[in-house]
Amino acid sequence: MGGRLQDRIAIVTGAGCIGPGWGNGRAIAVRFAEEGAKIFAVDRDLDSVKETVERVKAAGGEIVTHQCDVTGAASVEVMVKTCVECFGRIDVLVNNAALYSALKPRPFTEWDTDLWDRVMAINVRGTYLMVRHVAPHMMARRSGKIINIASGAPYKGVPRMLPYVTSKGAILAFTRSLSRELGEYGIAVNSLSPGYTLSDTGLENTAHVEDERVPVRNSRAFKRDAYPEDLLGALVFLASSDSDFVTGQSIVVDGGSVNN
Repeated sequence: MGGRLQDRIAIVTGAGCIGPGWGNGRAIAVRFAEEGAKIFAVDRDLDSVKETVERVKAAGGEIVTHQCDVTGAASVEVMVKTCVECFGRIDVLVNNAALYSALKPRPFTEWDTDLWDRVMAINVRGTYLMVRHVAPHMMARRSGKIINIASGAPYKGVPRMLPYVTSKGAILAFTRSLSRELGEYGIAVNSLSPGYTLSDTGLENTAHVEDERVPVRNSRAFKRDAYPEDLLGALVFLASSDSDFVTGQSIVVDGGSVNN
């Protein structure tokens, strides 16, 4: 008996992670493979995807990797074309690539405008370009699942991370609007909003850990840290037929933090 994503073709951006641990993209790729999906793993650094490949294959899954800068229209166009040539179609798109962990919290007056533009380019433009080139393939088949990784930060108005919070607020609005345009084609467009999650990449930035770990944990109904695996159940739901009548929504997975 297959899993909930049996034989679905899933593109996961930001699928790499430096080192042997868990980044969100790696965790998504492996879990989707465990559920039967075939993975097209995208990252700008293919070295970071090597461990993802090994874990997907260890789970019995099929995976193809592709190097791509999601901010470049030509790069994204070639990547999507390659995925269709490899697998024949695209069933699921997870827009996970984002700039976050490398950012150091600071007052809003101290953000360099070039860095602001870089955050917007990866987090917003990159998401748009992926949808711009993937959605037509889904539209032709009148089915598909688009999952945009947003954040719980816009709900709470997290301070000292203004460009990131702004970019993820844009993803929430982007998801709502896009769902209206693609609904007539049977394509579900939703977002997942994680709370502060202790991925291996995130743990490397001690400024985030010092600023956020304890206050966020204390704000939750579930008084514990969040890890990439905590996001996976909701993601499988959004990628599977279980959510076929769900669109334009954001599922917040943060242990109850935004309720406070």
